[in-house]
Amino acid sequence: MGRILGIDYGQKRVGIAVSDPLQIFAVPLQTVATDKVVDFIKQYNKEQPVKLFVVGYPKNLNNTPAQNAPRVTAFVTHLKRVFPEIPVVLTDERFTSKMALQAMIEGGMKKKDRRNKANVDKVSAVLILQEYLQNNKP
Repeated sequence: MGRILGIDYGQKRVGIAVSDPLQIFAVPLQTVATDKVVDFIKQYNKEQPVKLFVVGYPKNLNNTPAQNAPRVTAFVTHLKRVFPEIPVVLTDERFTSKMALQAMIEGGMKKKDRRNKANVDKVSAVLILQEYLQNNKP
């Protein structure tokens, strides 16, 4: 069984989470600069075959696409071109950053570490992927 990558795409950074081989739980993998994310995924896919990409899609409270949505759409189009054999699923990412920050607080992470946006991006990617795994059990 291949792994599933959860992706929290941002203007500057991309948080990436990965499923365990049995696709039961998600763990943080890396935060990568946006312009280097495809190269990172290529390298990762060589080492650990990826079965599916789950990409957080930004929406407003009224369910319309958020400001970053066109960038995410362009990224997904590029991802599909580079990895045509790997499906991409979009999932609603509303509130993931706030939930990530709350999870970091509850987990006892120091304030200094919580201020590091890369940590928030990784935890957001975990939340995106974990929600997918819970809602799409085989």
